[in-house]
Amino acid sequence: MAKQNYYKNLSADYSRPGLVAPSLQTELIDLAEKIVAMKEASLPTIDSNYTLEQIEKENIEWWPTHCEALRQGRGDILTGEYRDDLVYFCQDGPYKGVEQQKEREKHWWALIAQPGVTMCWPIVMFFGEHTYFEWKCVDDETNETIAKGNVTWVRRGNRGGCYLKTEQLTFYRDVFAEQRLLNLIKT
Repeated sequence: MAKQNYYKNLSADYSRPGLVAPSLQTELIDLAEKIVAMKEASLPTIDSNYTLEQIEKENIEWWPTHCEALRQGRGDILTGEYRDDLVYFCQDGPYKGVEQQKEREKHWWALIAQPGVTMCWPIVMFFGEHTYFEWKCVDDETNETIAKGNVTWVRRGNRGGCYLKTEQLTFYRDVFAEQRLLNLIKT
């Protein structure tokens, strides 16, 4: 199979550091806040009025906003992307609901969004409700990978948000963030 650029048709490329202009970063955060506000109280039904094709299109639109929110430590946006009844499978879980994983995930966000490292997503794929991606955090000074993982979100577009997340994470340096890094995460 031929190699491909997974960002070819997306609004921004988060496959490595330095590819997203500051003005676009600001636009993506503004859009992320709007997308979070679109989430409906009940999970919308997939039907002729809200098709899998529309959901996939919305997931493609959402993806760069998610990446920028993580790079900026916007835990408020990241939590807002989840449904209240989220099921989250990972090696520390399973977590059910947005409150169970919130404290643990705050540490992860603090480590991957800390000054001097940049989170990158070299691979992202979309299929209907499913978004699969691989990520890594690179130390800006040493180019060392400090953490990596792969994730699948089951996300019912902008109207539904994420209701199932599966993740494999590996942290090479720290597992719990220092308080000074936790203080940088907006909640």
